[in-house]
Amino acid sequence: MNWNTILIRYGEMSLKGKNKSKFIRKLKANIKAALSDLGTVTMRAERDRMFIYAEKPEELDRAVEILPSIFGIQSFSPIVICEPTVEDIKETSLKVLGKTETAGKTFKVDVKRTDKRFPLNTGELQQELGGHVLRAFPDLIVQMKKPEILLYVEIQQEAAYISSHTYKGAGGMPVGSNGHSLLLLSGGIDSPVAGYMMMKRGVSFDAIHFASPPFTSDLALEKVEDIVRQLTKFGAVIRLHVIPFTELQQAIVKQVPSNLSMTTTRRMMMKVAEQVRKDTNSLGLITGDSLGQVASQTLESLTAINEVTNTPILRPLIAMDKLEIIQIAEKIGTYDISIRPYDDCCTVFTPPSNKTKPQVEKVAYYESFQEFDDMVTEVASRRVTTIPSRQTEEDFEDML
Repeated sequence: MNWNTILIRYGEMSLKGKNKSKFIRKLKANIKAALSDLGTVTMRAERDRMFIYAEKPEELDRAVEILPSIFGIQSFSPIVICEPTVEDIKETSLKVLGKTETAGKTFKVDVKRTDKRFPLNTGELQQELGGHVLRAFPDLIVQMKKPEILLYVEIQQEAAYISSHTYKGAGGMPVGSNGHSLLLLSGGIDSPVAGYMMMKRGVSFDAIHFASPPFTSDLALEKVEDIVRQLTKFGAVIRLHVIPFTELQQAIVKQVPSNLSMTTTRRMMMKVAEQVRKDTNSLGLITGDSLGQVASQTLESLTAINEVTNTPILRPLIAMDKLEIIQIAEKIGTYDISIRPYDDCCTVFTPPSNKTKPQVEKVAYYESFQEFDDMVTEVASRRVTTIPSRQTEEDFEDML
């Protein structure tokens, strides 16, 4: 008996009708990229399922560890394939359960009979197989709701698929199936979670980060690069655009009253991001704003910030509280990176007080005394673009 196959079940994209093939191709490409280091892995996609094959058991085990983080997968199971006959199914089921700790565990047989020519109907096979299993494993306890062991049998015309464990997938849509956007990545807790939430909806993205050396350190930039590497694990290569923001930010502090400087800073970030968005063919801008969390995230502040662009601004955290955001950050592995004690450009230039209800006209008035648009164009053109997830020592040697 060979455990050399994983059966993948699609999630929400199963409902996509005529566009379904596009989503399946994207999911297959994402899985292939995630498993690229596993040399013997091959794949086969069907309309309702996907199969992963591996010649080496350790590669199958590694695939089981990686797959839960890939969006578009509802669930998956390591399976054994046998002949679609009653005797082969019964024999193989005992071998499958023989690899599982059964003492005192609850179990249930679940049969899906796609081939209607099979001699037993679904109920008859469940009874036949359940009795056969109990005779071989008398310590098992039958339980129909939420059993500890689910013996799953799927009968196709060409084969039967048998598994004893189903792993939960990440759900959502394959990353890249719903367009490309640009994530404003600060290095704090919120923006990485916003990126993750949009990846779950099938959006791929580049990330843009505003650095203000010498006020922000190399360690602050390293923190952002590590966040990008962590987010890459969820199914997409992410380019990072680092903006040299010092001169523009100093001009803001000099020209705009301190209680409005944060609003202008956010507006200039949006203007820079808008230029990078065009260069990267992105369709939207993603931020980690949560309504009312800080002064720059009141409805009045967001209105003032939105005023500088007509591009859709995606704010997946807008109605979430901080504890909810932290829980997701901990789950996806970005929280411990985000709380490293290195300031970003916003924290080092935080004024003593901020307007919570800035007036757009007043903000624009103070901005009119400085050629901010020229500075925006300049800093956008001086950005440094890298792919942190793929940089190696050899990459850095080539750059030098």
